[in-house]
This record gives sequence, C-alpha cells and structure tokens, in this order.
Amino acid sequence: MSQFRVESDSMGEVSVPKKALYGAQTQRALDNFQFSGLVMPKAFIESLALIKQTAAETNAQLGLLDSQRCEAIVAASQAIIDGKHLTEFPVDVFQTGSGTSTNMNANEVIARLAAQLSGLTISANDHVNMSQSSNDVIPTCIHLSAALAISKQLLPALEHLTSLLEQKAVTLQGLVKTGRTHLMDAMPVSMSQVILGWAWQVKQSQQRLTHGLQQLLSLAQGGTAVGTGVNAHEDFSARFCTVLSAKTGVKFAQSQNLFCAIGSQDIAVSVSGELKGCAVSLTKIANDLRWMNSGPLAGLGEIALPELQPGSSIMPGKVNPVIPEAVAMIAAQVIGNDTCITIAGQSSNFELNVMLPVIAYNLLQSIELLSNASVALADKAILGFTVNEHRLKQALSLNPILVTALNPIIGYENAAKIAKKAYEQHRPIIDVAEEETNLDRASLEAILDPYKLTQGGIAK
Repeated sequence: MSQFRVESDSMGEVSVPKKALYGAQTQRALDNFQFSGLVMPKAFIESLALIKQTAAETNAQLGLLDSQRCEAIVAASQAIIDGKHLTEFPVDVFQTGSGTSTNMNANEVIARLAAQLSGLTISANDHVNMSQSSNDVIPTCIHLSAALAISKQLLPALEHLTSLLEQKAVTLQGLVKTGRTHLMDAMPVSMSQVILGWAWQVKQSQQRLTHGLQQLLSLAQGGTAVGTGVNAHEDFSARFCTVLSAKTGVKFAQSQNLFCAIGSQDIAVSVSGELKGCAVSLTKIANDLRWMNSGPLAGLGEIALPELQPGSSIMPGKVNPVIPEAVAMIAAQVIGNDTCITIAGQSSNFELNVMLPVIAYNLLQSIELLSNASVALADKAILGFTVNEHRLKQALSLNPILVTALNPIIGYENAAKIAKKAYEQHRPIIDVAEEETNLDRASLEAILDPYKLTQGGIAK
C-alpha cells in the first residue's frame, strides 16, 4: 500500500504522508525549506493553537462560524494546546518570512483534527483561518507566546533568584572580604553587600522586563493582510482580545495602530534588548562566583561552590565551577540572539516584517534559557556555596589599601608611603602605620577595622 495520499491546494496536487495531519501547503514548505532541522518552539505552536481557538470562538460570537464547526475547531486546538500532535509541526524555522507556512501548518492540522472529531467538512482557510491572515496571526503569536513565557516562566525564575540571593546575604552578615576594582585589591566590602548588589541587578532586570511585558500585551490580531482589517468583522479584534484575556488571565488589547503592529517588530526588538540586559547581569554574577571560587590554592579561594561533578578527564580531584560556566555560555547565546533579532527587526518592509519566524524562535529561546539559568544559578551555585573565612581575613590583614582610611588624618601622600612600605615588606598595614604615624595601636585598630570601613564615612 502507498504510504502517501494526494492533497491539493491552489497550486495543484501534492503527495503527503498518509498518516500526517497536515496538508499540501505544509508539505510544500517541507520540500522547500530544508535548512536547519530547527522547528518553531513548543510555546509558539501552543500559542498559535490558542489563537486559532480564540478566533473560532470570536467568529461564532459574531455569527460568522456555525456552532458545530466552532466546537470542533476549539476541541482540535485544545489538543495542541495540551501538548499533543507537536510532531505534526515540522516546518523549518528558516522559511517564508511572514511565517505563512507555520500558520498554514496549524490551519491544516486543526482542520483535519476538527473534521475527524465532527464528521464535517472543515476548511483550513475558510474556517480555521477565518478573519485572519498570517500577517496578523504570526506577529500576534510572537507577542502572545513571549508574554506568557515571560510572565509564567522568566519573571518567577528571576524572583526565585532574587529571593535566594537576599536570603544568602542574611546568612553571611558580618563577613568582610577584600574589594576589588580593575581586578586589583581595593577597600573592603562585606559579603552581604556583594550579594545584595547581585540581587539588585536581578531585581532591575525584573523591573525592565515587566515594562517590556506590558508592551507585548498589544496585539496585531484583526489587521489581517496589511493592517486594514480586510475580511474581518469590525468587532473581531476587540472581541478576540476579550476572549483571549479570559482564557489566559492576562489582559491583552488590540494594538493602537495595526499598521505598526504588522509592519514592524520594534516591541520584540525592545524586549530582546531587555533580555540581553538580563544576560549581562547573570554574566556578572557568574564571573564573580568563578573568580571568588578560583583556586582553591593558587586562586582567590574566597568561596567554595558546590561540587557537582568531576572537572577533568586527566587530573584527579579537580572540580570546576560548572554552573557559572553554563550560565555564562547561556548569556552569550542570548546576546547573540539579540543581534539576530535586531537585524531581523530591520527587515520591516512597507506593510510587513519578513523575518518573523527567526524573531519568534530567538526570542522564545532567550526567555527559556534565562529562566532555566536563573533557577540553576540559584539552586546549584548560590544556595550551596560556603565561605573560606580564614582566606578572607588573611587577605584583609595584608591589604595595603586599608590605609585609605588614614587619608583624612595623615594625608594621601603619607598614606601612600605607608602602603608601599607594607606591600614591599609583606607586612600588615597596621604594623607599618604604627611605626610611621603618631597614632596608637588602639586608634589604628579602630580606624582600620575592615567591617567598619564597609560602612563608609570619614575616620575620626
């Protein structure tokens, strides 16, 4: 028996695998776009099915779609939303720039499933795609899938990281370490100050992404082909957003200008920039952890990260900072994704951006990577690291930069001489200061107290 069936579209007949739920236009895309093996993300496909489901319900409310076909389309779409039939969406990311192939892939799969459920003739174009165009569906799906991923995945992950950092800072109160600028010894800081600095970086990312999320809530749906809304009911867009908001618990609204929403991807570019900023923040934290963990004998050795796996195939006993390394690589990928999205955003020509699939793919990948990285950094690095208090105190006692606290009392030039002498002789700064000034030991201990120096102010 033949493993294929014959399907037809406006261009003629096409052979399609007999068991496939998709039809002729999807098969043409599979034949034409054999570039990467990358397919649209699961979150995107599920959001696309949600759009089809919402559109069917909206069209039924407006009297454009009969109730039986509506129910069948809703049920078929729900199966995809629930994660079923994802293998029926094999179209390559690198396809037609409008994402028409992916839109038609969804239309064909849902139409066939709905027909099987209802026994009715259901058209991919006339029923599933009613009141829609790929040109408003795919931009809407980019916003919808990214908004849901940020609100339900990334923001909670960043909140988890922030909370754990703040908790860790409490457990390390009172511990003081050598500060560093230019990777060189500087004035002391407390471990809590360091970690709360990281926490504030993450919190700022949350704030920026929350603002970006609000921008994503404006949708292109209803603009159809070029923004005019041709072949869509005048009330379709507003009702669509009302139905979608009820389904998701997220308040979506029609874009104030559908021509802008279809003709550009400025919001996606902006949100990607915020994701890049978040990646830079995580890189800073990951690199600080790697430096502080370095050694343990020939490096800084200030902390010990959890030992998760052997670090070398040849050097027994070696353990590496694998989670911070993975996070740094993730950050590099997100930064690269942002460059791709920026370039793709420039391909907004006249009434349509024509790099929509790659924008969607990279945006959702960045959100997923940052979400997973934040949780891993919190649970597998921050939570379990321990502090080498002896190493902190040893470095502090020999740190000539502590002499900075004496500037208001003996002047910068005199303090510099003491610092150089202490460094050359490898002696504690307090010993040299006692020899070179008229200050007694007790006064110097008070002035040069590392913890006190972390509190700022002027020595008296």
